[in-house]
Amino acid sequence: MSTRIKIDQAEPAAYKVLYSFSNYIKTSRLSPIHQELIKIRASQINRCAFCIDMHTRDARAAGETEQRIYALNAWRDTSYFTPEERAILALTEEVTLIGNHVSDATYQEAARLFDPQYLSQIIMCIVLINSWNRIAITTHMQPA
Repeated sequence: MSTRIKIDQAEPAAYKVLYSFSNYIKTSRLSPIHQELIKIRASQINRCAFCIDMHTRDARAAGETEQRIYALNAWRDTSYFTPEERAILALTEEVTLIGNHVSDATYQEAARLFDPQYLSQIIMCIVLINSWNRIAITTHMQPA
């Protein structure tokens, strides 16, 4: 499969905005592990091979374990994830599959566990990775 348009070259200003958004998330209070769990799980749902490859490597570099990475797509069926991580993963799935809407139960659990700023950063990270997934999938970006 060959790549398609290279948006970073054809429309660099738009790419720069998305990179600025990425840099904001990196410097937010959102922990590196929480960021990578969001990015991997959304990328699994969206079937973005490029982002799965990138973010599993980034997760390992941030200290994430192989066991948890391998079990991420079955997180509900393991005891590997904390209540906070479970709330983040549930919210990630529902925001990624937004056509089904975000349930009150999922939102209220996340709001119970996180202060408004951290919850906002979680939501923005989910929005960001879904944007990157859509670019990578549409343009056929391939893992290294």
